[in-house]
Amino acid sequence: MGQVVAAAAYHKGRKVADIALDEGHQWAARPEHFVWIGLRDPGSSELHTLQEQFGLHELAMEDAIAQHTRAKLEIFGDALFMVLYSSIRKDGRLEFVETQLFAGKGYVISARYGNSAPYSTVRQRCEARPLLLEHGEDFVLYALMSFVIENYRPLLDCIHGELEDIEEAILGRPLQQGDVERIHGLRRDLLRLRRQVAPMTEICKELQQLDFPFIDKHMRPYFRDIAIHVSRLMEDLTGLREMADHAIEIGLLLESSRQSLTQRKFAAWAAILAFPTAVAGIYGMNFQNMPELTWHYGYFGVLGIIGIGCVGLFANFKRMGWL
Repeated sequence: MGQVVAAAAYHKGRKVADIALDEGHQWAARPEHFVWIGLRDPGSSELHTLQEQFGLHELAMEDAIAQHTRAKLEIFGDALFMVLYSSIRKDGRLEFVETQLFAGKGYVISARYGNSAPYSTVRQRCEARPLLLEHGEDFVLYALMSFVIENYRPLLDCIHGELEDIEEAILGRPLQQGDVERIHGLRRDLLRLRRQVAPMTEICKELQQLDFPFIDKHMRPYFRDIAIHVSRLMEDLTGLREMADHAIEIGLLLESSRQSLTQRKFAAWAAILAFPTAVAGIYGMNFQNMPELTWHYGYFGVLGIIGIGCVGLFANFKRMGWL
């Protein structure tokens, strides 16, 4: 069973009455009146009640009952049906809450499925601006859409902060498997966000061009304003995805640099050890007529040469930054 969060009738920008669900059509039929009904997790019974009152199209009803369709705008005569998605994070996981909007002459119906930010804030804002609310259904539609888009901003700021933290961590230590998994998860979330935000661009364009009885031409700049915000969200999503890609690239480059430094150290020590090995190998050959074999101080001389050679190689590699 769903919940009727709020249902009210408005006249010239001001609320005139709280109404029951089955009284909507009576108030909507009055001149210069419209009703705004907000539902939470409605069932088929509530939706069918509204369908009987306002003549909601059967195809819109099918999508509303089935849920989980992609964000879209559909037009049925002089009425429209819209599906939008709000984004929330629950236990570190990204989830989307579906909102369905029915709008026509004299009514706006919103149905929210899930635990996104409630639309009571939108209603309070609208009722506090009676001159704009006087526009009626189109202003309510704009306010609801704008609220959905606004709720994406804190999530993007949060993801941006997480990516910055990962970049700082990678700059200070080697790239770890946990970093890669975290970045991959954020990239996947950004892709899912983009898939839900992208259709809003086309929806806003259609709303600016529609010639509906309840959409005033003076409200079209407001829908254009939503389109601008959607475009900025799309740009930010692209930038954040590039930022995630760069974090991986930076980590790999730093790891490659660290490995190169380690390899240079191994090579330097190998060269230092190769010198005494070469000298010892020469004097280890089984020849009788080798110079300095009978020299009294030959052993100490060879050790001195080995020591001088190793110190010289060490100093040279140190100067080159290999050690």
